[in-house]
This record gives sequence, C-alpha cells and structure tokens, in this order.
Amino acid sequence: MKALTNPIMLRMALAAFAAGFAFLMGLVMIRRMRRSLTGDSGATGDVHPSSDSFPLHTYHAVIQQLKQQKHELQSLQLAERKRAKTSENISAAVLSNLSCGVMFVSPNGLIRQVNPAARQILGYASPVGMSTSEIFREAAMVSDSTTSLAEALRTALHDKTLCRWLDAQYLTPGGEQRHLDITVTAVRAPNGDFLGAACLVNDQTEIAEIRRQQQLRGEMSAEMALALRNSLATISGYAQQLAASRDPDLARQLAADIAAEASHLDRTIGGFLAGARAARIAAQV
Repeated sequence: MKALTNPIMLRMALAAFAAGFAFLMGLVMIRRMRRSLTGDSGATGDVHPSSDSFPLHTYHAVIQQLKQQKHELQSLQLAERKRAKTSENISAAVLSNLSCGVMFVSPNGLIRQVNPAARQILGYASPVGMSTSEIFREAAMVSDSTTSLAEALRTALHDKTLCRWLDAQYLTPGGEQRHLDITVTAVRAPNGDFLGAACLVNDQTEIAEIRRQQQLRGEMSAEMALALRNSLATISGYAQQLAASRDPDLARQLAADIAAEASHLDRTIGGFLAGARAARIAAQV
C-alpha cells in the first residue's frame, strides 16, 4: 500500500506503461508499413532500394527509446532505494542515541521496535516480539493501585487514544524497583489507519526518590518546628516560675529543669542537622 501511494513509484509505473505502449505502437506501425510496401512492390514490380531500410531504422529508434526509458526507470528505482536506506539509517541512529526509551507497540499489544535505552530501563535484552501484558504484568499504576500498567496500555490501544500519560511502579526481571513515566501516542498512516502506539519511557526513580526525601524533610521540619515550639514554651514557663519563686530549693529545681529542657532541645536540633547533612552528601554522591 505504501508503494502505491509513493509519487515516485507512480511516476516510474507510468513511465514503464508509456514505454510498453510506445513499443507496441512501433510494432504496429512497422507491420503496417511493411504491408503497404509489400503491396506497392507487388503492384508495380519495382522495389525502391530504401524501402526495407526505413522500417528497420524506425524499429531501431523505438528500441533505443525503450532502452533509454528503461535506464531512466532503473536510475529512479536506485535513487529511491538509496533515499529509503538513508532515511532508515537516520531513524535508527536517532532512536539509538536517545537517552529516553522508545517502544513501538502494534494494535494487538506486541512490541515491534525498541531502542537501547528502553531495553536498559525495562531490563530486557530483547523485548521485541513480547507482549505488553507479559512485560508489565506486575507493574501497578501510581494513581490507581487497583489498575495494572498492562491494563492501562491495553485500554489505550483499544481506544486508540491520541495521547495518554501513565505513571507506574515497575519491577525489572532482575528485581529492581523503578518508577516509570510512560507517554503513549497513537501512530496513524497517511490515510488515517491506526498502526499502533509509540511509547516514550522515562525512568523517574531518582527523581521520585528526591521528591520523597524532600517530602520527608518537610515533615521532619514541621515536627522540628513543633518540638522547638514546645521546648521554648516549657523553658519560658520554668523561667517565669523561677523569677517569681522565693524558695531556693524550688529555684534550683527550676534551673535544673531549664537546663535539661535546653539539653533536650540541643540534641533534637543536632540530630535534625546531622540528618540533613547526610542527605545532602548522599544526593551529591
């Protein structure tokens, strides 16, 4: 079907048809001219010396024209093959050098093409020919834990969705847990037929871990602020009692309580700062 819609192939087919038609017309003209010359020689009994050379000359001219058209047709075919090969090599080079994974999935859910980045992300040496249900059977959606990634991809292929974004937790064959970001885009032929889906696969595991650490630090900061506020309130209460007290024993007890609360607060702040420093060093490594 692609060859029939290719303008160069149509042009070559028309040239071949024109060459064949010209060849047939040449044969018909030669036969008619021979019959005419044969009839004239039989009636007059005199044959002109150039009567046989003229049809032969016409025949050679037609043959030469057909050879030239055949050569042009072969040149066009060769140029078309070179262009197709160059385009295929460029497409393969682009896919091979992309840092993100790219997969092409047929309408029946089989993987037909995959680049090296996708193979590395998925953990398969050659997933071509495998089904998405088999590869993503244990992958769960992040937004909806009751729906698997395989079901989401199957729904996108069935509905022929133009573009869909999927966020899932994926377990590689080697047992590595990865957070995948998959963008599914429908691929259609020039006539509108649905050919399958192109899947852009990104490994968001490190980014997800950074977000989790940031969320954890935010929660720790909130807890730290609450603990700091409680400790300051406790110290402030002890200080007020100490200022109003006339009893030396009570004053010593209040001073000891203030010192203990300040020591507890110092340990809490020190632990928070040590955790933040370790997380920062780990992120840099």
